[in-house]
Amino acid sequence: MRIMTFLSKRISNLSESQTIKMAKLGRELAAKGVDVINLSFGEPDFYTPDHVKEAAKKAIDENFSYYTPVSGYPDLRKAITDKLQNENGLTYSIDQIVVSTGAKQSLANAVMCLVDPGDEVIVPTPYWVSYSEMIKLAEGKTVFINSTVEQNFKITANQLEEAITPKTKLFMFSSPCNPTGSVYSKQELADLITVFEKHPNVYIISDEIYEHINFVDQHASIASFGSIKERVILINGFSKSYAMTGWRVGYMAASKEIAAACDKMQGQITSGTSSIAQRAALAAYQADLSTVLSMREEFRKRRDLVYGLLKEIPNVKVNLPDGAFYFFPEVKHYFGKSFNGKIINNAEDLCLYLLNEANVSLVTGEAFGNENCIRISYAAAEDKLILAVKQISTALALLQ
Repeated sequence: MRIMTFLSKRISNLSESQTIKMAKLGRELAAKGVDVINLSFGEPDFYTPDHVKEAAKKAIDENFSYYTPVSGYPDLRKAITDKLQNENGLTYSIDQIVVSTGAKQSLANAVMCLVDPGDEVIVPTPYWVSYSEMIKLAEGKTVFINSTVEQNFKITANQLEEAITPKTKLFMFSSPCNPTGSVYSKQELADLITVFEKHPNVYIISDEIYEHINFVDQHASIASFGSIKERVILINGFSKSYAMTGWRVGYMAASKEIAAACDKMQGQITSGTSSIAQRAALAAYQADLSTVLSMREEFRKRRDLVYGLLKEIPNVKVNLPDGAFYFFPEVKHYFGKSFNGKIINNAEDLCLYLLNEANVSLVTGEAFGNENCIRISYAAAEDKLILAVKQISTALALLQ
């Protein structure tokens, strides 16, 4: 077997996205004629709102087919600043906004522009799969702060204080959180702020892509605290709230210096985001929130449905998430058990077992920093969710 020594250490050390991997395995099984229920992808099952699609069609007819400014069209960036002011009470100028090819690129831009080799980046666990890999690409060191289901997967100010060292450059988190659905309240963020105020050299990346899928209170952004706002890089986009995953439009709001650095970085990698997708995004932010709120209510119904079903499965520990569209149950009770001679050693084995025996595609919690859990997306129709949980329950009962 030929060893591919010509590849860089950078790519050789990079892990494959587990969410993409499990979705791929599910598609391969489906291609063989198996009816697989895919609950591995973080993607709304709704269609993009009609007024957004119409704006894209109009943009094509009006010949929006040329290169765009690297940071995005000025009118889209203005719409973003208006949104941040009107919905979040946050004041930004358009030169503090950088539109990118999805929130994922915005996150990568920020990490690459802030982190030097050896810098420490604090990441609460569970975390979105790509955070640690982005830090690895920047040659930083990830410092994890562990949380549990008993904590509703949220860290405390004391945990944060203990994790900060002279080498800490960045803190990176999401609220509402992928994969747990946890939402930090205004008071919980205020507790963390008391720590950040003591450490003025620590920057904060706040991933708020699930902002509107929040079932408890009005969304609280850590950027709303004036004492640390200049150190916050706020990340958001259109994929989740507007069912626009394939359009690939995200953005950051940050200090002028950080925004300019990310514009410089993006200019050497992708340049500007798709012109047509930007016109669609503009239409999304110029309309009211009726379609967004309608989707949120559907997600709330599904959350309540799935929570009731999961609680009925023996030895699965689950909490009620306050946002996003995921459950992150603890399933370690089933480790060490077996079926037809096949031992379930860990969460990855369990996910593969459930894919093959229950025909449900899920993602191992290890990918998100917690080896005792699995992630279940409930961004699917109610009948599929009911069937999926039933098949999971049946398959788990077979393990001895």
